[in-house]
Amino acid sequence: MLGFLKEPVVVTAEINVNLVALTAVGLISRLWGLCYPRAVVFDEVYYGQFVSLYMKRIFFVDDSGPPFGHMLLALGGYLGGFDGNFLWNRIGAEYTVNVPVWSLRLLPALAGALCVPLAYQILVELHFSHCAALGAALLILLENSLITQSRFMLLESVLIFFILLAVLSYLKFYNLQRHSSFSGSWWFWLLLTGVACSCAVGVKYMGLFTYILLLAIAGLHFWHMIGDQNLSNVSLLCHFLARGLALIIIPIVMYLSFFYVHLALLYRSGPHDQIMTSAFQASLEGGLARITQGQPLEVAYGSQITLRNVLGKPMQCWLHSHTNTYPIRYENGRGSSHQQQVTCYPFKDVNNWWIVKDPGMQQLVVSNPPRPVRHGHIVQLVHGITTRYLNTHDVAAPLSPHSQEVSCYIDYNISMPAQNLWRVEIVNRESDTDVWKTILSEVRFVHVNTSAVLKASGVIGSSLPEWGYRQLEVVGEKLSKGYHQSMVWNVEEHRYGKSQEQKEREVELHSPTQMDISKNLSFMAKFTELQWKILTLKNEDTEHKYSSSALDWITMDTNIAYWLHPTSGAQIHLLGNVVTWASANAAALVYMCLSLWYLIRRRRKIYDIPEDAWQLWVSAGGICGGGWAVNYLPFFLMEKTLFLYHYLPALTFQILLIPIVLQHLGDHLCRSVLLKSMFSALIVAWFSSVYFVYCTFSPVTYGQPALSVTELKDLRWKDSWNILIRKQ
Repeated sequence: MLGFLKEPVVVTAEINVNLVALTAVGLISRLWGLCYPRAVVFDEVYYGQFVSLYMKRIFFVDDSGPPFGHMLLALGGYLGGFDGNFLWNRIGAEYTVNVPVWSLRLLPALAGALCVPLAYQILVELHFSHCAALGAALLILLENSLITQSRFMLLESVLIFFILLAVLSYLKFYNLQRHSSFSGSWWFWLLLTGVACSCAVGVKYMGLFTYILLLAIAGLHFWHMIGDQNLSNVSLLCHFLARGLALIIIPIVMYLSFFYVHLALLYRSGPHDQIMTSAFQASLEGGLARITQGQPLEVAYGSQITLRNVLGKPMQCWLHSHTNTYPIRYENGRGSSHQQQVTCYPFKDVNNWWIVKDPGMQQLVVSNPPRPVRHGHIVQLVHGITTRYLNTHDVAAPLSPHSQEVSCYIDYNISMPAQNLWRVEIVNRESDTDVWKTILSEVRFVHVNTSAVLKASGVIGSSLPEWGYRQLEVVGEKLSKGYHQSMVWNVEEHRYGKSQEQKEREVELHSPTQMDISKNLSFMAKFTELQWKILTLKNEDTEHKYSSSALDWITMDTNIAYWLHPTSGAQIHLLGNVVTWASANAAALVYMCLSLWYLIRRRRKIYDIPEDAWQLWVSAGGICGGGWAVNYLPFFLMEKTLFLYHYLPALTFQILLIPIVLQHLGDHLCRSVLLKSMFSALIVAWFSSVYFVYCTFSPVTYGQPALSVTELKDLRWKDSWNILIRKQ
């Protein structure tokens, strides 16, 4: 029984020394002096705010992308014991002792370091020589811009890591296809491809470009499999389902999981609540939830309500009225109704309260049992404090003359009768008998007499003049074709009115609501709303000192000053290795020219290189050239402020193309021994220049040692570079 103990247990392992060495030097280059400078560097001022909010569990919305990247940065803060207490208000601010700088910068640095062995592995899986793979890894290692970007609390290095991991995983999966389909390793690499793709997209939406590229390549490979007569229909179906599961279903599930964790962590109310709907705000701890907790769910005749405009632009606001009237004549000479003003007010106020009245009854209290208001019911809206009825008529609005003025009706005993009947239309109803619900229902109010729709004016600069206290205009939109959020309102605060007498009612309107009904949004409802806000919320893009165009990136005509020492000349810049960038452009140009030449010649039945070499050339170009194109060209279509760091994912793919082109030239164009020797010597000289430039710009890559004014001037190799020089 114990016979196996007679022989020693032997474990053998193959260690790729190249891979181990590259990983080690990659870690050294990215982790060395990671805490320096102990000050806020460029976009750390931006990402640090979100890390602090994670530490305090306060909800926020970032329109730059999904939350996974932010959560990774927050993980670094959590592991370092960060309490979130730091004021991220300016670049260069010294970190206080409670900020774990090394821990916050660790994950981006690790991701940047691991890109070096990933580059090596990708070229090996593309079936290029270990020498070419080593060259690719060293070029990534010595690329100054990639080093700079990975040494701070920024997300580009994390994005590039997941992109390269996805590419490597797919290549390993594809190479196992012929001999080990559906084996454990085959499944591992296929599933890892999907996981890495979802992580890349979860860090930044730029990861979507590489994900689409890999989906296209996987689709092309499967198309070729369909033509393989050795595969049965059942086998093809299994392959299709496996790819669908790993490359589509799992990424979608993981993407949703990022938001699930994000929303689970950020359960407290915060400064970004106001751009979310009332229902979303009420689901957070504190803030609106403290006000709305326990409100009646169903709006009934006699309900006292506040109405919030769903659009929330240019700011959140509530339907409001006050005793002041519209001026008899506006500044442009047009006349008004001189009725009581109705506005949209961006602050909570007792004048935001309205009473839902049954037109057929006089009472302003909720009956017992309550009579709920349903879709299609006719109501009157009575202003709680002034008891005047919401009204509109054929009088031009003050700022939007094409729309009707909305007012609270005052009887002047003239030939302008009240028109105060409104039909409730629940926009998000499930049936035509739906009950109007607090927070959850989105409603339109359609004027019975004129069919105008109550709307918060979308006119730019729609704040009323001094006579309207700079509040926002509310109009009756005559042309109500289609759906717009400015026409939609939801009940935010709600109580069942109990007081018929006006003085008692005013006291009631000033008091908080308390009833025991809760309203919780499902995860999918919160995800859908948050995702829509991320995609549609646009901060005003202002011109930045270091912003640039996509054309500037190719030749690196721009740089970004990340940090400047307050007293010495020490500084950090996002600047690339000039030789590497120029070589990458040259490699891309050579690849395109050679590919076109080969295609033309092959069309004439002239084959300059063997078929296997041609297939290798095409597949490498599809991955590296395609990766550069999909990560670069879309920026020409984007209307946003662009920076040099946006080019780094595309640059990484372009760098991988350099050793591919060099090996191809050496193998197929340098045919004599003399030419091969000369070509090898040129490569050594060229690589020496790459290393020389890396060393030259290291002081502004790592921020030390501090350089003199003369040395800084010598680094300005291009007039367009903004090297910071202090005035003497």
